[in-house]
Amino acid sequence: MENRTKSIRPFIGAKDFDLSRRFYRDLGFQESVLSHDMSYFKTEGLGFYLQDAYVRDWIDNTMIFLEVDDVSRYWNELAALNLTASYEQVKLTPIRDYDWGRECFLHDPSGILWHFGEFFN
Repeated sequence: MENRTKSIRPFIGAKDFDLSRRFYRDLGFQESVLSHDMSYFKTEGLGFYLQDAYVRDWIDNTMIFLEVDDVSRYWNELAALNLTASYEQVKLTPIRDYDWGRECFLHDPSGILWHFGEFFN
């Protein structure tokens, strides 16, 4: 193919749309409201669409991996946000080491599992 890709933007759902919007803004994403039931969230040129839609099987099986340059620093920044105190449903799991790299985990208010990791080169 001769086309050059520019981005990939997954669509994710939210059990409580307004709560999830606030969560992602607190996490550091910039929001662009697209309609009453959809927003685009981005950071450093990467982004995703958040929909006011909840299908439990879909949400329970949604995972997003965000590669970061330094997972230790990212972990410290995540912990400093104290999201688990502000959002009852949010879970933060410390860094785990694997043979391929390192990652930590964050469940959003709906249950979507985020992996924040770095690969060994």
